Amino acid sequence: MIHGLFVTGTDTGVGKSRIVGGLVRRLRAAGVDAVPMKPVQTGAVRDGAGRLVAPDLEEALAAAALDPGESEREELAPYRFEPACSPHLAARLAERPIDLETIAACAARVAARRGAVVVEGAGGVLVPLGPTTTMLDLAATLGLPVVVVARAELGTLNHVLLTADALRRRALDVAGAVLNEAAPADEASRWIRDDNARTLADRGVRILARVPFCLEPAALDAALGNLDVVSLVRRGRRMEP
Repeated sequence: MIHGLFVTGTDTGVGKSRIVGGLVRRLRAAGVDAVPMKPVQTGAVRDGAGRLVAPDLEEALAAAALDPGESEREELAPYRFEPACSPHLAARLAERPIDLETIAACAARVAARRGAVVVEGAGGVLVPLGPTTTMLDLAATLGLPVVVVARAELGTLNHVLLTADALRRRALDVAGAVLNEAAPADEASRWIRDDNARTLADRGVRILARVPFCLEPAALDAALGNLDVVSLVRRGRRMEP
């Protein structure tokens, strides 16, 4: 049985990596040997040795105070592309198609060594990975409970509900949504953010956490404090490598 979560966003720039880091940190604090995974990274950067590094993975690893070896990093971020564009375009430019089964095999091997894996998608669920595949296909291949990270402010209702609907149509377990303030929010609009959370809950999307804009890990930990992350990851399904 693989234990873990698939973290998707309603868009790019909603703070997925930050939330992934917080979830991994909470799991590890609870005694679960969890690691983050970024299967497809565009906008990768080169280190001093000329190797492509996945910045989203590195952010989550740093948040959890983890420093795995190079071989495990390869499995945690198997597809890294330098252009900061859609995965399908980056893969086409690199002439390196993204294979879902390759990613699933990496996730299974990591999960076999570790207690849980928190997988971060790229953008939203319908982001193309290839000519016919999307991030939704990857989520379905992995079969993990899905956490949706979304903006807290005006406009999030449509994005979250569409995302949840797409996931459920593929029979995926939507664990809930994290409403994240990726930038400082206007206090005068708090009533809108409050109503967003109520409306989503009324329409069947569990609100796992509401995260205010914060830069310190302790503040993120406090915002995620009431979330039983261990129970969420134990809803995972069996995977074959």
